[in-house]
Order: sequence, then C-alpha cells, then structure tokens
Amino acid sequence: MTIEQAQQLVDEWIRTIGVRYFSELTNTAILMEEVGEVARLMARLYGEQSFKTPELAASARQDLADEMADVLFVLICLANQTGVDLSAALQKNLEKKTRRDAQRHAENPKLQS
Repeated sequence: MTIEQAQQLVDEWIRTIGVRYFSELTNTAILMEEVGEVARLMARLYGEQSFKTPELAASARQDLADEMADVLFVLICLANQTGVDLSAALQKNLEKKTRRDAQRHAENPKLQS
C-alpha cells in the first residue's frame, strides 16, 4: 500500500465507520498518547525496564506492531485533516535531510563500526 492509498483508506474508514474526524487538537492528544504507548513498549523490549509479568512480555512484539499502527493511523488522520500530502511531505523531507546530512553522518565517529 502506498502512503497515498493509506491516506485514502483512513479517510474512507473515518467517513464510513468512524462517523467523523475528531478535532485536530483531540487527535494531537491521541497521537501523543499512542506515541507514549510505543515508548513504554520500547523501554521494556529494548531498554532496561522489565515487564510486570512474563505473560505481558510474550505478546509485547505484536503489541508493539499494533501500537505503531495506532500512531500511523492518527498521524494519517491529522494529515488528512490539515491537507498534508504525506507522500510529498516525506519526499521533500528526505531531500532536505540528504542535502543537510550528506557528510554529517558519514563523518560522525559515533556511527562508525
């Protein structure tokens, strides 16, 4: 699925099942909540924090995928609401990063093996 197709699919879902978009401010708050849920799982899967029970650890990788999808869904909602073409925005952003960071990362000793 392309990013454009994802934006269209989310818009169709909102209009047919979700009734309407939440306000931009509400969706921003929801986005922060969802990012926090990804951060919580990342801290436990890849950081020093542990899960409260082994059962929670067992489903954590699937949970991480689901939480990342939640972040993407809400981000797409915000893009649709504010008229942002995410495909064009990502392409422009990558071009900016390429110009800005052409030598920066290659010369960063922290990134050398």
